[in-house]
Amino acid sequence: MPAGIATFPADKTAIVTGAVSPRGIGRGTVDYLAERGWNIGVLDLDDDGCKAVAKEVADKFNVQAAGVGANVSDETAVRAAVDELEEQLPQIVALVNLAGVSSPVPYLELEPDEWDRVLNINLNGVHYMTRRVSESLVKHRIGRIVNISSVSAQRGGGTYSKTPYSVAKAGVIGLTRSVARELGGYDVTVNAISPGPIDTDIMGGRLTDERKEAMAADGVLNRVGTPRDIAAAIHFLIGEDAGFITGQTLNVDGGLYMH
Repeated sequence: MPAGIATFPADKTAIVTGAVSPRGIGRGTVDYLAERGWNIGVLDLDDDGCKAVAKEVADKFNVQAAGVGANVSDETAVRAAVDELEEQLPQIVALVNLAGVSSPVPYLELEPDEWDRVLNINLNGVHYMTRRVSESLVKHRIGRIVNISSVSAQRGGGTYSKTPYSVAKAGVIGLTRSVARELGGYDVTVNAISPGPIDTDIMGGRLTDERKEAMAADGVLNRVGTPRDIAAAIHFLIGEDAGFITGQTLNVDGGLYMH
C-alpha cells in the first residue's frame, strides 16, 4: 500500500448480523467472506443457531468464528454480544448490518406496534450495532461498515414491504452518510447497499417462478437477485482496496432504480 493508506491486520474479523436463516443474505455472506479468509462473528436472535453456524463455518473454511444471540433492537444486548465476540476473535475490521424484518402491512391498516417493530429492528438496530462496533474500529483506526438499505427506500415502496420498511431503510441511508462523515478521519468507511428483489424467505416465503418473473420485469435484467449477488458487493466494500469509497449507496438491483 502507498504511504499514508491504512492497512488491515493480517488476521481480521467481520461481524455479520442476521446471519442464521439458511436462505438469507446474512448466511450467504458469512460463507462468502469466510471462504475468502475473513474470520466471522455471527449475531442473530437465536444463540444456539449462531453458535451452530459459527462452528460450521470454522470447520468448513478453516477460519475462526464465534456466534452469540442478541436482539439488535436492544442496545444493552448488542453491546454485550459484541463484547463477547471481540473477546473470542481477532481484531474486528468490518461490520455488516444485515439483520432486518419485512412488513407487508398497508399504510391504512398500520398499527403503532408494527411501526415500532420495524423501525426498532431495521433502523435502531443498525445504529446500535454501528455505535458499538465503531468504538473498536476507531480505537484501531481502521474499519469498514456496510449497512443494508433497500430499493424500497429510494422508490417509495413498490416492493413486498411497505411504508415502515421504506422509512427505516431510508433512515439507514441517512445514518450511513452521517456516520461516514464523522468516522472518516479514523480511516473507517461506511457505505450502504440497496438491494432490489432478492430470492430469500424475507419476501414472504420461497418465490415461485411466476413471482420471480413478475418481480424481475421492473428491472433491466431477466432475473431477481441472489444472496451471492449481495455478498459479493459486501465483500468488495469491506475490502482493503475499497478505502476511498465512503458515504455511498450501491444499488444491487438489476437496474430497477437508476439515479
